Amino acid sequence: MRTLFLNPPSFEGFDGGASSRWPSTREIESYWYPVWLCYPAGMLPDSKVLDAPPHGVSIEKTVEMGKDFELLVLFTSTPGFHVDVKIAEMMKDANPKLKVCFVGPPVTTEPDKALDSTMAIDFIVRREFDHQIAAYAKGTPLDELPGVSFRKNGVNVHNAEGPVIENLDELPWVSKVYKRDLDFRRYNVPFLLNPFVSLYTSRGCPAMCTFCLWPQTHSGHRWRLRSKEDIVNEVKYIKENFPGLKEIFFDDDTFNYREARTIELCKEFEKLDFTWSCTSRVTTSEDTLKAMKDAGCRLMIVGYESGDQQILKNIKKGATVEGAKRFTNQAHKLGLTIHADFIVGLPGETRDSIRKTIDFAKNLDCETIQVSIAHAYPGTEFYDFAKQNSLITIGNMSDEQGHQLPHVIYPGILDEAEMMEWVERFYGEYYFRPKAAWRIVRKAIFDNAERKRLYKEAREYLSLRAKRKKYITAMKAGSASA
Repeated sequence: MRTLFLNPPSFEGFDGGASSRWPSTREIESYWYPVWLCYPAGMLPDSKVLDAPPHGVSIEKTVEMGKDFELLVLFTSTPGFHVDVKIAEMMKDANPKLKVCFVGPPVTTEPDKALDSTMAIDFIVRREFDHQIAAYAKGTPLDELPGVSFRKNGVNVHNAEGPVIENLDELPWVSKVYKRDLDFRRYNVPFLLNPFVSLYTSRGCPAMCTFCLWPQTHSGHRWRLRSKEDIVNEVKYIKENFPGLKEIFFDDDTFNYREARTIELCKEFEKLDFTWSCTSRVTTSEDTLKAMKDAGCRLMIVGYESGDQQILKNIKKGATVEGAKRFTNQAHKLGLTIHADFIVGLPGETRDSIRKTIDFAKNLDCETIQVSIAHAYPGTEFYDFAKQNSLITIGNMSDEQGHQLPHVIYPGILDEAEMMEWVERFYGEYYFRPKAAWRIVRKAIFDNAERKRLYKEAREYLSLRAKRKKYITAMKAGSASA
């Protein structure tokens, strides 16, 4: 079956959640690669990956393109699910013979709800879907495929899950699919060098963070590794086939989780002479950081989450505030850049704990930050906690443009308006410090390309800031009238 793998058009500036850990519009427009779709696409030579958002492909064009295919595989996310269903229905109407499969966290955790929502979805593959999609496209019946949910005689059937993929080297290189179907120059993440290419060197994450979507709903906690040789060979291929590339990003849940493996990889990377960035935990040793720097590592994305030790304990982060400070000092001394992630509204959050986290962040003084509102996604331990304690509001996770909205509140402690207000205060206090502001101005002065990019990002941020303030005012007014 000729197969179309689709990261669908949705909100403007919305990356669709195909790779991101927070599937909503960013403060600044970001486009990550649809990595998960590209693995099975590489198993089917006559397939195509359509990543609609960064390529500016409209819903109408997507529907028209669907007429040329027999199977549609659509990667959905919780905020965008209702839009994705409408697109699938339109594509099915235009091509009644088209079989439609949905994949992604929301259909993994609530397959009955997804199947019952529309007849446009023919089947779902829960969790990893690489081999199941390839097998179905080649003729294997649905009832023989593990992890598949579908209708049979008017009843939803859920096949037992199969084992996770252990030998990652048997999977195709996503970079070859990028080369075939995508324009790598259209992918932009503000804190990465552009253009960049991203890939995984592992699957799964042994960490037990209660809020994290992917290990709990998709890739699992079992940590599986590609071989050193396979990774090195794909890096060589990327260097030879993407002219003008400035950086490779290793988008693993945690790239440097094991010291020995990371140092071994870094020895090979040193020979290749390229710039790269990755994800990291604050538990990474100084020896590992030094090996990474020597091998060409430029930046790490680090999930600090909170500056309050009790909250770190509540979310099973497996890290300490003091350890995070030590890690950050070591990284900065080595010349490594850090993009720091923080979350407002995790279990145990109070005004005091948020204040502590803001001060903690300013003390760390990482080069860039992202502040997210805590979202309890179905299938996560955080969702179960919020549900059991009646903390989930009836509102949506995002507005009509895909921007995050509070949907977990703490009655009598933090409501929706105050949660959003703290996010805005966090950004303001952090970036309007002289030291942080000068870092940005300095880039703009000495780099013309950076100046244009920063100007665009500043406009986007100021626009979102105005929307946040409008939301806060409206919520406060609603509370006052109530």
